[in-house]
Amino acid sequence: MDLQYPIGKFAWNRSGEALLSTEAERQQWLADIEATPARLRAAVAGLTEVQLDTPYRPGGWTVRQVVHHLADSHMNAYVRFRLALTESEPTVKPYDEKLWANLSDARTAPADISLSLVETLHQRWVRFLRSLKPEDFSRVFNHPELGRVSLEKNLAMYAWHGKHHVAHITSLRRRSGWQTASA
Repeated sequence: MDLQYPIGKFAWNRSGEALLSTEAERQQWLADIEATPARLRAAVAGLTEVQLDTPYRPGGWTVRQVVHHLADSHMNAYVRFRLALTESEPTVKPYDEKLWANLSDARTAPADISLSLVETLHQRWVRFLRSLKPEDFSRVFNHPELGRVSLEKNLAMYAWHGKHHVAHITSLRRRSGWQTASA
């Protein structure tokens, strides 16, 4: 198993300006984004402080940092969606996720702070996403490192992103023999 990419790397093998996904695919991606907070909370349920401070892989972030990263990343994604819908091809500001993950709050703050933030953020984000018309997903933003990114691609990427980081935690739990809350 690839410890860095337990569900595989994000792949977008589509190109062009028109919508490339089906309504069913978009609904599945929305459902995945909607399910992320519950999946994340279940993944960390019952973990001790020592377990929360365990890296999910050698050289990787701790479980605590992963939880805080999800909040940071998904807040940025939410804002980027809104910018793309309200401006004509806005340029978004990137951030260095590794530096953010090493700030004191990401290394030491209780995980529950970001678990609650992710829950509330996703309620708002999913409500917003479900209000979009299919053609809205063809809108784009410009990312200085990634180029033009459609909302359609960003939706697929964040559906993957939540599952990707939850899998970091759940695979660590399995490898370490830490029981899950349902066990």
